[in-house]
Amino acid sequence: MRISSDFTQIPDEYGKYAEEAGRLDGVPVVSFPFIVEDVPQDCTVLHWELVDPDSIPVCGFQWIHWSVANLSVAELGPEEGTVHVPADLSRRQQMIAPGAIQGRTSAASPFVGKSNPQVTMRYNGPQPPDRSHEYLLRVWAGSRPLDGLREGFWLNEMERALRASHAYQAYATLLLPSRA
Repeated sequence: MRISSDFTQIPDEYGKYAEEAGRLDGVPVVSFPFIVEDVPQDCTVLHWELVDPDSIPVCGFQWIHWSVANLSVAELGPEEGTVHVPADLSRRQQMIAPGAIQGRTSAASPFVGKSNPQVTMRYNGPQPPDRSHEYLLRVWAGSRPLDGLREGFWLNEMERALRASHAYQAYATLLLPSRA
């Protein structure tokens, strides 16, 4: 399984330089598109995380930008083995993939203090403050939904559910930079 995109750097419209229409409470909220290819035939759901390991020296922890669990492959996979995740899925998830759930971002941390669920439980675009950062998108494909997760889960809960269930057969990573 592999992840691909039509770009090698996260475009400005999905991050720090997004126009005001693509922001909420000052945060870029339009998620970028990507493709998951070679999804095993027996996999019916996808789970993913988008994190920023380069934020550790800046704020002391890896920033969680987006996490999604239990997205049905059938809802986004027009061709067998390929899933096209469209731009702005995060805000349009209830219309496009109503069975999926989204987790909390680092904006929900008590260190940051955001409270709007449209920011704390949806995609937060990259806004590297010090230099260009590399963002890590990890996708897992599984044969069944993860148990015990609800809208607004924390990333560690999804990771624990992935380990406990052994429900995933494939895993892929894509590293994408975003400019400061």
